[in-house]
Amino acid sequence: MRHYHRIDLKTRGIATEELHGEDIIRCGRYLIAEKLLKSGAATVDPLSAENPLIFSAGPFAGTNFSNANRVSVGCKSPLTGGIKEANGGGTFAFAMGQLHVAGFTLENASEDWVIIRMTKDGEILFEDATPYMGMGNFETAEKLHEKYGKKVSLGLCSQVGEYQGLLAGISFSDQDLRPSRLAARGGVGAVMGSKKVKAIVLDLNKMPVLHDRKKVMGAVKQYKKMLDETPAIHNFQNIGTAMMADYCNHVGGLPVRNFSVGRAVDTDKEVFKMGGDALREQNIARGGEHTHACMPGCTIQCSNVYADKDGKEVVSPVEYETIGLLGTNCGLTEPDDLADLNWIANDLGIDTIELGGMIGVLMDAGKGQFGDKEFMIEVLEDIRKGTESGKVYAQGTAAVGEHFDVKRVPVIKRQAISAYDPRVIEVTGLTMMMTAQGADHTAGNLPQYDSKDKPASELVEASMGIQVVSAAADSLGLCIFGRSVTNEHTDFLAQAINDAHGIQLEETFFEKLGLEALRMEREFNKAAGFNSDDDELPDFFYTEALEPADRKARFHHAEMNAEVEQWWKNN
Repeated sequence: MRHYHRIDLKTRGIATEELHGEDIIRCGRYLIAEKLLKSGAATVDPLSAENPLIFSAGPFAGTNFSNANRVSVGCKSPLTGGIKEANGGGTFAFAMGQLHVAGFTLENASEDWVIIRMTKDGEILFEDATPYMGMGNFETAEKLHEKYGKKVSLGLCSQVGEYQGLLAGISFSDQDLRPSRLAARGGVGAVMGSKKVKAIVLDLNKMPVLHDRKKVMGAVKQYKKMLDETPAIHNFQNIGTAMMADYCNHVGGLPVRNFSVGRAVDTDKEVFKMGGDALREQNIARGGEHTHACMPGCTIQCSNVYADKDGKEVVSPVEYETIGLLGTNCGLTEPDDLADLNWIANDLGIDTIELGGMIGVLMDAGKGQFGDKEFMIEVLEDIRKGTESGKVYAQGTAAVGEHFDVKRVPVIKRQAISAYDPRVIEVTGLTMMMTAQGADHTAGNLPQYDSKDKPASELVEASMGIQVVSAAADSLGLCIFGRSVTNEHTDFLAQAINDAHGIQLEETFFEKLGLEALRMEREFNKAAGFNSDDDELPDFFYTEALEPADRKARFHHAEMNAEVEQWWKNN
């Protein structure tokens, strides 16, 4: 049994529902799409009190089942105007599970800034947030831990979220109490700010009650063994997500200087310092931690703790999307520079993908030089202070492109394109075009798919296949990096869930869950006013050949969507 809370911030009334069986299982992206559709949120102003903000944890939350403690946050996105589910690691979903909380919805808006507190005794309290306003996230977390102790998990609205900057995510505690794991994309932090919720503080308690604890613990051990026997997992453990920088640089699909070039370094001539191999070698030599779990129980451990030349911690984590957007896309060549900027972004609780896309556009507009770290720091300080310029920057890549009349603005549905150039990494590019989530690679990423000269029908088929898998994982609180096991052994996953919650799922549930989530997301965006024209890439991807691969984008929205519609008819 789990609880679901509807929290009315205006009246501070709480309606609690008991969930059993499959109602606990259908969570994350699925639950968010279902609830947003039923609420009629598709037609509301995303920053109004009428936009629900939904938090959801998966069926294994609160246990040590590897990579199964991600928290999903959802709402109508103020950045895209469509549906948004953003998820993050850390300890927040773990704490929700230990409190037997499957999820909660924040409804309406508080009149005064508030902290929501959920205790191990089952209480939900509202406390004054005034002492924490205007602080950076690290200072906020420190002061909250001084008050509530270390056995709590935090969900924070940053100072950028306070003034409803669309770069703002929601920051969650990692296992070392850093507020550095973000549900980053789509402006979800701005929605939290519009509701005047500064922080959510959850007690960490003990493992939740399970239907058959002994069998679930056996599944935890078996899953770890299956992951350990998967070669790809060892790459994540040794190098982390930064290994994608080496690959994308090699194939010429890395964003460099506002997506104008696809390779930062010719590795036959020099070392790619921003690549995963070089980062690993340097970080280990300095005494940094390069195999690090972003959430309790995870054995994949693809995160890191980056150290400076004196062996002191700078930031955790440095991940591929940050390398690609805040790094090479802005012309940076030194990982130490990136790490410093990454820490500032974490302190501000902002999306490094949207931030890097936005600064790349600023540089393309001539407001700063590519590779100028000091200019980037000035931009971040303007965002921190909420100056007139800073509030423009905080509205994201599309808004800054419009403000400065820039022609090369890498967005889809007004959200910055992730670190995979769609001219070369085509399947991921098609995913970012067609997903209701905006330009989000996590909706279905196949960067190593050999797409050259292949027809749209084949690439759409590949994209939709991985989109179903990703939606299902996001609907169960699972990190997608475990898909080499969960997607190939759905019988094992179904049995583990059955043992945890006393139900009788069949292994086909996984695919059905993903399909249903995608259908509802499409329905939401249609109700919000989206049409196929919104799936088009910016013009420059079609007109500028990306060097060194010498490739342009091949597929426009009409051809792609014809294949998508056929796919849906077949599924």
